[in-house]
Order: sequence, then structure tokens, then C-alpha cells
Amino acid sequence: MQVMIPKNYKPTLTVLETQEAIKYIRDTFQSELGKQLRLSRISAPLFVTKKSGLNDNLNGIERPVSFDMQEMPGERIEVVQSLAKWKRYALKKYNFSHHSGLYTNMNAIRRDELLDNLHSIYVDQWDWERVITKEERTIETLENTVREIFKVIKHMEHEVWYKYPHAVCHLADDVFFITSQELEDLYPDLSPKERENTITKEKGCVFIEKIGYPLERSGRAHDGRAPDYDDWNLNGDLLFYLPSLDRALEISSMGIRVDEDSIVEQCKFANCEGRLTLPYHQMIQNKELPYTIGGGIGQSRLCMLLLNKAHVGEVQASIWPEEMVEECAKYNMPLL
Repeated sequence: MQVMIPKNYKPTLTVLETQEAIKYIRDTFQSELGKQLRLSRISAPLFVTKKSGLNDNLNGIERPVSFDMQEMPGERIEVVQSLAKWKRYALKKYNFSHHSGLYTNMNAIRRDELLDNLHSIYVDQWDWERVITKEERTIETLENTVREIFKVIKHMEHEVWYKYPHAVCHLADDVFFITSQELEDLYPDLSPKERENTITKEKGCVFIEKIGYPLERSGRAHDGRAPDYDDWNLNGDLLFYLPSLDRALEISSMGIRVDEDSIVEQCKFANCEGRLTLPYHQMIQNKELPYTIGGGIGQSRLCMLLLNKAHVGEVQASIWPEEMVEECAKYNMPLL
């Protein structure tokens, strides 16, 4: 358990006002996101079967919450850790056309998450996915989509300012793009998180591209990525500077999804070739699923950003160690 203590932190909204602001931000943002990216709202599962291969194993070490069912003996059911794979399957199942897509409310449990101001075992985000062509699997498509999402978030700054002018966090006016390798070259003596904090504090908003493969200097990836959903050459993280904690806040992880070639290459690189026999992975290799771009946008984290909160527990009801609850209360961070 780690708690970052902000200096002279005093939330400008009461707990009840914060709850009202959370609802306003969530309702408004998802509507604007759907319009900007041409997405339809659909329902998503809370759990999937293990054998389907649809669950996301994130960095490969996180343990999903799992259980069995009386009506399906011998079947293992897993609470989703993200919907990265399920969304692509849904686009095919529901016959979405080129440049159309979906978004959904994703709720997950990540039991192995290390708790701090930014991380909870409860994950709530908008998961979205859009159909593209194989020819559109380019860095230009990725960056244009990032700009679309930034536009919606920037619009939300003005919406929140109108209702809560004394509480809104003022954001950067543009996105700065940089690859993970360029970032390591720029700050070779810093850790990945220190690099993120440094560049985001300078630029205000940063999209770090190409996350997954080892970097040239350190020999380690900037951050862990599962090998079977994002193409590691066409993905990235969207970060904003959060004044309350004087550090970067990741709002979205997104990317163009693997195709029939990159899924094989990345699974081999990650020593996960056994996955290639799973139904989902077979569909990609057989070109039975559409080419897509997609990602997740943290709901609680967006509320944290726009309201300049110092702990995700101020905008999300989760479970925290009692000592964390007490420590946060001492420093004006009331956890819901």
C-alpha cells in the first residue's frame, strides 16, 4: 500500500457535490464520445468462459477472479479484466460496418492490483472499438483517433467549468506524440514512470506510442502489454498532467489491434504460442474478424482529472485497507 500525500490539498467540492459531478461527467462524456467516434452503445459481459480465450490477461501475471456454475459443470468462468478481445468479436457478431463501432461500460476486478492514489482493484472504464480497413492500420490512423478522443476530453473541461468553475482542472491545448524509444533516449537515466511524469509535466498531455517490445537501452519494455490484442507498433497510452499529485495520470490505453501476422509474431516473442490455438486467436489468423482500433478510457480517472482529485477513491466506491482510509482522511482525501 502506497499513498501519495499532496501538499496543502483541499477538495473544493463536498462529497455530495462530488457525487453529483461524477454523474454529470459520466453521462455527458459517453454521449459526446459516441458522437465524435461514431459509436453505438451496447451491453457487455461481466464474465466469460476461460476456454473462449476472450479474457484479457493484461501483463500475463494478473490472476482473474474465477468461479464455477451449477448449470455448466467443469466449466471455469472468469470475471473480465478488460474487454479488448470481446469487443472485436462483438463487432463481427453484430455486423458493424466500416468506420462504425461500439462503446460499453466495462466493470472489472483486478485482484492483484497494487493499491495507491491511482490504482484500485475495481476498474470502471468506457471500452470502445471501431472497424477499420487493413490499409488503415497505420500510425496516422492511431494519432488521428487520439486527437478525436482528446477533443472530447477538452470539451469536457469546458462543460465542467460551466457547472463547477471553482473545481475544474485546466488541461493542455494539444497532444504531444512521442514513442517509448524516443522517451527513453530523452531521459535514459529515469525509470519509465519517471519519464512519463517528466514529459507530461512539461507538455501537459502526452501520447506515448509503441509499447510492448523491449527498448534499446534498458532491454525492457516501457510497460507490459498482452501479446494478443494491441499491435505493439501501433498502440500507446494517453497521459495528462494532474496538478493535485504533480504527476502524470494515464487516462486511456489504446491501439490498432493485432492482425493475422502480428498476433503470431507477438505470441511467439512472449512465449505464448499455446494461445494461438484458442478460438479467438484462430479467428484472427483465419481473417474471420474485422480489423479494428480500440481502447479503454478510465471513468473514475477522467473524473479525477477534471475535478483535480488526489485519490481515485474520492470518485469511486471500492475496497481499501483501513490504514489507507485513515491516512487519506487525515490529508483531506475522503474515500467513498
